[in-house]
Amino acid sequence: MSRLGTLGARLYRGEVGYDFVAKRKIWYGISILITITAIVGLAVRGLNFGIEFSGGAVFTTPKTSVSAEAARKTAQDVSGHPAVVQKLGDKTLRVQVSDLTPEQSRKTQEALAKKLDVDLNKVNTDIVGPSWGDQIANKAWTGLAIFMILVVIYLAIAFEWRMAVAALIALIHDLTITVGVYALVGFEVTPGTVIGLLTILGYSLYDTVVVFDGLKESAKDLTKQTRFTYSEIANRSLNGTLVRSINTTVVALLPVAGLLFIGGGFLGAGMLNDISLALFVGLAAGAYSSIFIATPLVADLKEREPQMKALAKRVRARRAADAAKAEAGGAAQDREPSDADDDAPEDAPAGVVSQRRQSRGRGGRPSGKRG
Repeated sequence: MSRLGTLGARLYRGEVGYDFVAKRKIWYGISILITITAIVGLAVRGLNFGIEFSGGAVFTTPKTSVSAEAARKTAQDVSGHPAVVQKLGDKTLRVQVSDLTPEQSRKTQEALAKKLDVDLNKVNTDIVGPSWGDQIANKAWTGLAIFMILVVIYLAIAFEWRMAVAALIALIHDLTITVGVYALVGFEVTPGTVIGLLTILGYSLYDTVVVFDGLKESAKDLTKQTRFTYSEIANRSLNGTLVRSINTTVVALLPVAGLLFIGGGFLGAGMLNDISLALFVGLAAGAYSSIFIATPLVADLKEREPQMKALAKRVRARRAADAAKAEAGGAAQDREPSDADDDAPEDAPAGVVSQRRQSRGRGGRPSGKRG
């Protein structure tokens, strides 16, 4: 068995582990800091909506030797708006300009045709109105709201309402971080971004449900014992699924990283950035929230119940008693036994025992002379 497999087995059996739940205030602080940074980035920079949401025009050129940078400069100078140019595999160009009026679209088309030295009708133009983008955005928000409601209902029925609340907070945490990164990086928000956001919610929820399922099984008849508190059981369940969560996250991140860094970065396939960035950031944030946010939140909520408070009190009392016994046993072992102690009664004063020791000589006989 590999070292990782051995570690996973030892974590599952509780032989080793890291106390995630006990250090929950540290994780909460880190999450709050990251979330505030994402919100500030969103408020200051805002989201760079693509033409599907803001409206605009997409120009597709025939084969050309004109560089993408030259076409971008031409479209941007004529329209007065930022342009995004992508060079396609057949040496054609796709020029995208947001917030264009029909008149501006016509002028941009003419300028591109002149720059490429082709007929005007060979530069295809697709105009997207902002009303269509509003419909897409409204449907996305509706789908997200329905998803959240169904998640809360399912988790409340399958587990309990505290787990449903913790999972909902973790999902909102993941969405906020992902949207904030989009604002800070400046990538365009397209329908592909929406698809990526909805996809990461499923991955994040999967990891959380795996931990919750193990916690539900471990917490059965918890109040009938006095060895572990609820937080300790939650931490054991989290450690038991830790390697599995890490493995699934790494396996999911590898192809997404290929799309983002190789496809979008080195190969220049900018269209891949829309969905790959949302997936990459969302998967990483989902793995973090399932380990450091969701389970500690459940433990916090459960420890406020009267039954769990009473259980924690009994556990502390038992451990104090066990510690006292261990200390008393260690003191008894350190004490050297003697024949005089055996002869003295259990309740004999210490002075009697001392006198009997002094009155004995070698071999355990009295040291006085015969009369």
